[in-house]
Amino acid sequence: MRARTRRIVREHGEIGMIMIDYLQLMQIPGSSGDNRTNEISEISRSLKALAKEFNCPVIALSQLNRSLEQRPNKRPINSDLRESGAIEQDADVIMFVYRDEVYHPETEHKGIAEIIIGKQRNGPIGTTRLAFIGKYTRFENLAPGSYNFDDD
Repeated sequence: MRARTRRIVREHGEIGMIMIDYLQLMQIPGSSGDNRTNEISEISRSLKALAKEFNCPVIALSQLNRSLEQRPNKRPINSDLRESGAIEQDADVIMFVYRDEVYHPETEHKGIAEIIIGKQRNGPIGTTRLAFIGKYTRFENLAPGSYNFDDD
């Protein structure tokens, strides 16, 4: 990935962002795959170094552990990141998307997504809500006053 990124920079100039769709599909060349947790840790560290080398954000999508499905509250937390605490340690920001209607089809909050900031190295953590337009897989700001949420 580093060599490909260098070639792209050489041919097209600076890059604004690197996006990894599904971190767990990445492999280290020559690795036996015997210890996947260590391999994911190495990949995580390499992505952090890549961000520093090219001075751009690296956004990596990651799978979550299935243990989340067993909890009453299905909102993901940092420890749900699959195969590695290194992802949690190396990341500057960890964000999750939670939609209540996925787990509770009868919810009164259909079309609402919660963006959960589980970690932000230089800022606050918390949750914000957005409108989710499923037809377009798109998120939009909620109109002020259009929803009443009980944050118990």
